[in-house]
Amino acid sequence: MSAAAASRRLLPGAGFGSLAASLPPDTGDAAIGLLGGSFNPAHAAHVEISETAIRRLGLARVWWLVTPGNPLKAEGAPAPLDARIAAARRLVGSRAITVTGFERDLSSPYTISTLTFLRQRRPRARFVWLMGADCLAEFHRWRQWREIMTLMPIAVVDRPGWRMKALSSIAAQSFAAQRIPEYEAAVLPLLRPPAWVFLTAPLSDLSSTAIRARSASPATG
Repeated sequence: MSAAAASRRLLPGAGFGSLAASLPPDTGDAAIGLLGGSFNPAHAAHVEISETAIRRLGLARVWWLVTPGNPLKAEGAPAPLDARIAAARRLVGSRAITVTGFERDLSSPYTISTLTFLRQRRPRARFVWLMGADCLAEFHRWRQWREIMTLMPIAVVDRPGWRMKALSSIAAQSFAAQRIPEYEAAVLPLLRPPAWVFLTAPLSDLSSTAIRARSASPATG
């Protein structure tokens, strides 16, 4: 069964192919990294993850998928989507990063829905899902996480304090045989999933949660 056919079986009737969803321009068969999140706000660590992936995986671009909301996060409502997208675009400037909020036009908030939709709408693109090591540590909590592993290759970028937790996680152990050595990272976009790599990168302790907390704290002194 082809990857496209398999993806159609995942969530039938979930509204894939919505004409309302406006995607970035078609790049043919280019290798595209996908970094999802609330980006509330976007910061330098997001940029570092993206640029590491571009360099190490030979990606043409990275798309930041700014989500309306994260079903796994119980925190209060994020800043308005359009404001987060605008701030992210100011941050990335002329880098090879495209900021998009098309997920607001999909009928499901889950990553599995977004990735299935993209595989259908951009069948020639060689997508790679990107995430930080902190996400891999909790990946088994994501909706249909095993199916996500079979939809497209995955690159996990190291984050401070998360390496051991990530590599000993349920997801990492379940797909240990499909992990490729870091020195072979450049071939990842060419591999048939499931396939994944763990990338060592400059570590930044920046997080959107910490930035929001600092912004909310009253000035002292």
